[in-house]
Amino acid sequence: MNTSGHIEKPFWGDLPGKCIIFSAPSGAGKTTIVKYLLRQIPNLSFSISAASRQPRGKEESGVDYHFFTVAQFKERIEKKEFVEWEEVYTNNFYGTLKSEVLKAWKNNKIVVFDVDALGGKNLKSIFGERSISIFIKPPSLFVLEQRLKNRGTETPEQIKMRLDKANEEIAHADDFDYTLLNDNLEHACAEIKVIIQDFIQT
Repeated sequence: MNTSGHIEKPFWGDLPGKCIIFSAPSGAGKTTIVKYLLRQIPNLSFSISAASRQPRGKEESGVDYHFFTVAQFKERIEKKEFVEWEEVYTNNFYGTLKSEVLKAWKNNKIVVFDVDALGGKNLKSIFGERSISIFIKPPSLFVLEQRLKNRGTETPEQIKMRLDKANEEIAHADDFDYTLLNDNLEHACAEIKVIIQDFIQT
């Protein structure tokens, strides 16, 4: 199940600002690349997504995600606190909080999003020319499966569910401004750094 949530329209008033949208299947190396860019390029601000699930492994609320219960997430939907949100699986919600964007832009920062493919497409439709969207592809689904197994944070059933979703997400890669193949992490980081720096300077 992959149900697109309601997409909010512009909410930032006259605030100037840009954003960088990263999407990829789980395990494709997106988080590693985003953390590299945050270390390398000044003036970037990571937008912490919201999720209606429990933390995995060493994840911390307010650091990796804003973790809410399903009821808390639905309450925030009603209050229109999200830029966009999705019900990725039944009662498994993810979303982008307006407060994350406003906080960054008020401090003259460029917002960095780390979202799934549908979230990335939704954000691109909202922010338009203010944004650049990048899809990170794994070398293969086999490599992706091995990475997910090596994390040791999910059951075989959860891994299968993620691989099925990865197939769906990869089909949307061409809808992004750039597609980056992460078959060599060092090369991928160097390539994406150049793309981001060009975007910031335009």
